[in-house]
Amino acid sequence: MTELHVVTGAGPTGATIAEHLAGAGKHVRLLTRSGSGPEHNLIERRAVNVTLPEQLSGQFDGATAVYHCVGASRYAAKTWQAELPPTEQAVMDEAGKADTVVVFAENLYSYGKVEGPITETGPRDADFGKPAVRTQLVRARAAHATPTVSVAASDFLGPYVRASVAGEQLFTPILAGKKVQALGKLDVPHSFTYVPDLAAAMIRAAADESVWNTFLHAPTAPPITQRQLIDAIATAASVTVPKVSAAPITVIRLLGLFSAQLRELAEVSYQVAHPFVLDSSDSQQRLGLHPTPLDEAVAATVAWWKTQL
Repeated sequence: MTELHVVTGAGPTGATIAEHLAGAGKHVRLLTRSGSGPEHNLIERRAVNVTLPEQLSGQFDGATAVYHCVGASRYAAKTWQAELPPTEQAVMDEAGKADTVVVFAENLYSYGKVEGPITETGPRDADFGKPAVRTQLVRARAAHATPTVSVAASDFLGPYVRASVAGEQLFTPILAGKKVQALGKLDVPHSFTYVPDLAAAMIRAAADESVWNTFLHAPTAPPITQRQLIDAIATAASVTVPKVSAAPITVIRLLGLFSAQLRELAEVSYQVAHPFVLDSSDSQQRLGLHPTPLDEAVAATVAWWKTQL
């Protein structure tokens, strides 16, 4: 009988994991509120609100692993605090009943404001806003009896990615031959994680008990600047390199006085105002994986965006 893998959420990470597993001949149960997600004969899509324990009950029975890829309904600290901790608690409780591991898609927020490359041994103790919520989540996983693995990624790059530094705000105007509006500084190094590499790392971590109850970094290529990424996208798309302007952090913070969305963005603006470099070398060695070269990742992402536009 084929293995059962359960994925919660069909955003960029959840959809990619589901496709990878199904492509490898695994049975996937994909849980989303609407029952949406990629279509494949090995992907069973169920309309389940994983924030409600009564709907989650029994959904993990017989699962080899659970991949939790559900985010909050809004990009706001208050929403994160209200929604994420109880949802993760319910997922871990249910996974404990099913005697299975939970692999969490994580970001780098819990590290807070760092200087130098971000390594797995660095402190994850951010105590402000949204980063503090991520700190709380990571600690709750470590304290739970259910085995867990957190696999952290930097800003996403890849198919399905829209809301990211390397998402819609770059690809749509570049492919349309229009001017690009970026955020922060254009010429500081920044790490971008290719979503298929994150998916591969989460799948590998689920299968390797030696990395359970650890915090790993997704295989991530060497950093580049936003300007270099924009040039790479234009080259892959065979279009003229666009004119680029960048909104200074001071402007974002000022506008945040009048916009809740920009205020939330300004809270983590240090990630695009200073070098933001993810070092995944230790996790790569532990998992036996390597990042996709950035030129290949950009080319694949451009190809996907062309299907969307």
